[in-house]
Amino acid sequence: MARRFRVGVGLLAALGLLGPLAPAASGAEPPAKEPVAVGYGGAVSSVDPDATRIGLDVLRRGGTATDAAVATAAALGVTEPYSAGIGGGGFFVHYDAASGEVETIDGRETAPKAAGEDLLLDENGDPLPFDEAVTSGLGVGVPGTPATWQRALDRWGHKSLADVLEPAEELAREGFVVDQTFHDQTADNAERFADFPATRELFLPGGKPPEVGSVLRNPDLADTYRAMARRGTDEIYRGATAGDIARTVTDPPVDPAAERDVRPGEMTTGDLADYRALDLEPTHVGYRGYDVYGQAPASSGGTTVGEALNILERTDLAAADEAAYLHRYLESSKIAFADRNRWVGDPAFSEVPTAELTGDEFAASRECLIRDDAVLPTPVAAGDPHAPQDCTPRTSGAREPYEGPNTTHLTTADAYGNVVSYTLTIEQTGGSGMVVPGRGFLLNNELTDFSFTPNTPGEPDPNLPGPGKRPRSSMSPTIVLRDGKPFVAVGSPGGSTIITTALQVLTGRVDRGMTLAQAIAEPRASQRNGEETDAEPGFLAQPEADELKRLGHRFGTASEIGAATGVELLPDGRWVAAAEPERRGGGSAGVVVPTP
Repeated sequence: MARRFRVGVGLLAALGLLGPLAPAASGAEPPAKEPVAVGYGGAVSSVDPDATRIGLDVLRRGGTATDAAVATAAALGVTEPYSAGIGGGGFFVHYDAASGEVETIDGRETAPKAAGEDLLLDENGDPLPFDEAVTSGLGVGVPGTPATWQRALDRWGHKSLADVLEPAEELAREGFVVDQTFHDQTADNAERFADFPATRELFLPGGKPPEVGSVLRNPDLADTYRAMARRGTDEIYRGATAGDIARTVTDPPVDPAAERDVRPGEMTTGDLADYRALDLEPTHVGYRGYDVYGQAPASSGGTTVGEALNILERTDLAAADEAAYLHRYLESSKIAFADRNRWVGDPAFSEVPTAELTGDEFAASRECLIRDDAVLPTPVAAGDPHAPQDCTPRTSGAREPYEGPNTTHLTTADAYGNVVSYTLTIEQTGGSGMVVPGRGFLLNNELTDFSFTPNTPGEPDPNLPGPGKRPRSSMSPTIVLRDGKPFVAVGSPGGSTIITTALQVLTGRVDRGMTLAQAIAEPRASQRNGEETDAEPGFLAQPEADELKRLGHRFGTASEIGAATGVELLPDGRWVAAAEPERRGGGSAGVVVPTP
């Protein structure tokens, strides 16, 4: 049972016990971001300085890593609403210092009960254009984030939902300073935001994106948080807000003057009332003496990162030169994605061979496909984890399913030694584009993570839509233990590149001698069983890129891949919090008691 108490945020700020509230006037500088912090008492790392500050304040008041994670996530619903919020879902991985156990909560969105395999097909049985599915009621899943917050607090929190929502409510009411990233994301979505009056009113003040340095307030979201504080998550799943969500999905509130044709969905208040966040066992693989825990299906993060690590463990990556290491990293990811696309979906609807996918026998049968002097032709065919085959490379007609790149990740740790790695999302930047009128939050477009049609013709696809089904995700919140104690926790946004980002950060830290901050900042490349590997300009500028090209790797340029955050427990008991120095405008890391 959470211990309940409330102290006014304004009073705490006046006493100097909280960081400064967002300015109430325009023309201010956005809060400074620090990508690395070291010290005692706990740590928080997120993409946003206001959210990180709020999480640290909760830790200072005796909160657990879970209390801080939920408070940080609620603040991100204010300051990073295009990537996360109570209209979406996510996956919560927790290390409990008292028991030494890692446990997870699956807060993934679900399809309405009316959804069938033809959910994302048009009247002729053809796949809907992706953009049309994104900005529609059809793409909206039943949100899981509020249920995740309550379930996490019930299991591992010291504070009530009301306690941890209060700072975010205040932030929404007082406002936050718009930075360049928020301005640019709004501008990129301005055309579709303008077609929905509630979205336009909130995010396009005066009919245009808010200026950098202006203050954006969201009193409707503040009121929604206050209603949740008073009535709990029933407000979202059974209360007045539930009715507003269902109406937004079934009768999209598009401007009558807009030319956009917005397809309605079929979500009911019953779908919302029936939603449950699930307690799941994590995935687990051993890697060079470490225990790596991740999120089980319907996330594909834990199985795919785990399989790739098992493949890589058969090579001494610490002794390899940089090009050889990167070649192995890319090829193992290519193979693991082939298997992910074939086998991973919602285990409530199809048999997902999680243990086999993360097993050593299957990894051995896949690792032997990799050659040191050439790349595997793509797309690589999936293996059969039930009956591992010989090492004959095979290709197939499989294609990489698309996933929206915008999500957010946060990591927290507390003075008790508990750790949280939490990834949450509304999918596309701006989700469905539809703000629930009067409620201040965007709805997700997560159902577009389903395969519209079978991914590989002639093969079963576990990720087709279905009633009450959870779409496959790439979210990869990860916690790594050493001798039963926390070592690092990491995660990232980025759609399907989340998996490769987590894998590259982990191997950089464990195998290549990088600090956590260096592994997060390292230039990235992402191979997902495609003809080309996505690569950042910084990656392509390295001399190793030319060596990889000589082996047959082909590269396409991506401006940035992922936006990781992480924490690490040092041998002397201090925490390192690390975030991006530049990607997405840089992240914000902090500790309760900094040390030099």
